[in-house]
Amino acid sequence: MTAVVGSDARTRVDRYYTRVSREPAFIERAEPTVWGDRSSAGMFGAQELDAHERDGFVQVPGLLTGEEVAFFQAELDRLANDPAVRSDERCIIEKSSDEVRSIFEVHRISSAIARLVRDERVLSRARQILGSDVYVHQSRINYKPGFGGGGFYWHSDFETWHAEDGMPTPRAVSCSISLTDNHPYNGCLMIMPGSHRTFVSCVGETPEDYYRTSLKEQEIGTPDNDSITALANRHGIAMMTGKAGSATWFDSNCMHGSGDNITPYARSNIFLVFNSVENACVEPFYAPKPRPAYIGARDFTPVR
Repeated sequence: MTAVVGSDARTRVDRYYTRVSREPAFIERAEPTVWGDRSSAGMFGAQELDAHERDGFVQVPGLLTGEEVAFFQAELDRLANDPAVRSDERCIIEKSSDEVRSIFEVHRISSAIARLVRDERVLSRARQILGSDVYVHQSRINYKPGFGGGGFYWHSDFETWHAEDGMPTPRAVSCSISLTDNHPYNGCLMIMPGSHRTFVSCVGETPEDYYRTSLKEQEIGTPDNDSITALANRHGIAMMTGKAGSATWFDSNCMHGSGDNITPYARSNIFLVFNSVENACVEPFYAPKPRPAYIGARDFTPVR
């Protein structure tokens, strides 16, 4: 099944239909996960790219040094305590507390994170996976303080980026860089290995300006329990644990999530999303209008 989106000259046939049917569906992916040549220059080796193709993710221990981790931890603290940042619409406050949950478009707020985006350790890996020049579709920092840092329910980022931002295909990759130790018990990222090969069509129409609530707690665009159970039974669940400074690269269509953090041990990370310049966003496929550019970029200038 495919969906016809739009009308007249804007009509598009879309195989990744979602939020238009009363029943969820599994749609097998048509595109590759690694678009680049395995022999192309970059920081990833062929085995790592093979793992990313197979599992939908690959971990890089020690991407940042200890000194760099301390530097970026201080930068996150500075941003979270800056009154101007807290009053900015790009800053998301926890639904149940006054704690900062996320700060979006952070590479335009922080010059330090802007430099990290262009760092060869990061940028070359994005280019290897996507096989082209890339731009930043989204950047943010996530704070998950101890004793109540909220989780993120199971979802595929591509489902949202496709429906609400107009990303045509899953030719995007996320890089989550840990600034704290990730344990199984402090709300670490969880991914279903291999789930990136199946797109889960979700039920429920996108409300107007849905981003205002979904960034704090998402409901529309999250899979139903039966779909999550079927994927978990098929693929299992991997916990992305590791030391501060480690990074996880994962495909835009991976089914992933994280639990609440009720431990004393905070968890924070820098989250960078790279999209291929050959996969630039168009009009949303299943939303009234695009989300603000600080959530889903409309500037497709390649990172140099």
